[in-house]
Amino acid sequence: MSDKQQTTQDSGFKAFLKKKDIEISWKRYFIDAMGAMASGLFASLLIGTILSTLGTQLNLQVLIDMGNYAKGVAGPAMAVSIAYALKAPNLVLFSMLAVGSAANTLGGAGGPLAVLVIAILATEFGKLISKETKVDILVTPLVTIGIGVILSVLLAPAIGKAASSVGGLIMWATELHPFAMGIFVSVIVGIALTLPISSAAICAALSLTGLAGGAAVAGCCAQMVGFAFMSYKENKVSGLISQGIGTSMLQMGNIVKNPKIWIPPILTSAITGPMATCIFKMQMNGEPISSGMGTCGLVGQIGVYTGWINDIASGAKAGITATDWIGLLLICFVLPAVLTWAFGQLLRRIGWIKEGDLSLNV
Repeated sequence: MSDKQQTTQDSGFKAFLKKKDIEISWKRYFIDAMGAMASGLFASLLIGTILSTLGTQLNLQVLIDMGNYAKGVAGPAMAVSIAYALKAPNLVLFSMLAVGSAANTLGGAGGPLAVLVIAILATEFGKLISKETKVDILVTPLVTIGIGVILSVLLAPAIGKAASSVGGLIMWATELHPFAMGIFVSVIVGIALTLPISSAAICAALSLTGLAGGAAVAGCCAQMVGFAFMSYKENKVSGLISQGIGTSMLQMGNIVKNPKIWIPPILTSAITGPMATCIFKMQMNGEPISSGMGTCGLVGQIGVYTGWINDIASGAKAGITATDWIGLLLICFVLPAVLTWAFGQLLRRIGWIKEGDLSLNV
């Protein structure tokens, strides 16, 4: 084959991918898809856990049932969310229900990561075949589900095991070296929360719970509550709410313009992380996704509380103590607000943060 023919074929293939809206990029797969997966998890497993926990505490069976139904569709919810982010045609999108169920079930504890990988592959294969035949209504679901389920059987157990092993290693290391790992997990997960990637999806994929989960919660709170209070001068109440219980990702544009504004919440996370692991022994034993949510909708705190309830039910914990509540309040709210504000004031005085650097259009 001549170079000219090869170039023509390459151009034709690229045009075909463009026609099918298949974009092989970091942004499409690791930002858009992972962010969508976190939304799917939130709308199923996480909200289901909250409902069932409320139902148990209030002795309302209807809430428990609602929660169980929501938790039961976590795999399909993640897969459909990913396919939606990848702009899948309807038949591909709806076919992902079966793919998500297979990948999440066969992936075990590391199911979310298995769903992410397999849903991306199955969606893109489905998009390739979509509307290419006269019997699209049969061919597209058959190809999408067939490839997705086959990949789930072949890959999901290994992906799930690998994710669980990495998560288990992080949790083991945190138990063994709570100070150093408290800093590491808190800082890294906190940074991931503010970046345009999903810290919640990362924690869910790694099944991050226990002391490591507590450190992750601390890091996320340092970013969210920290930015909310540090930027109160510029953004007032609207900024306090949108960042404090919404997302610190709103500051990403300002971080690009002046990376120094990121120093205060990162320093705070390096302090509150080891305090969570070493002093208050704060564990997050709820759903792993909660470890990466921080104060977004108070999901991180609900996760810690859910873990307390689960531990009491299993006999691992005798009861909820005053120290537990004090630690939760200090690590998640008080210290992030006070420390980040103080560090921010210092940086304002030395000129590293200037007027308007933290301003949002909220």
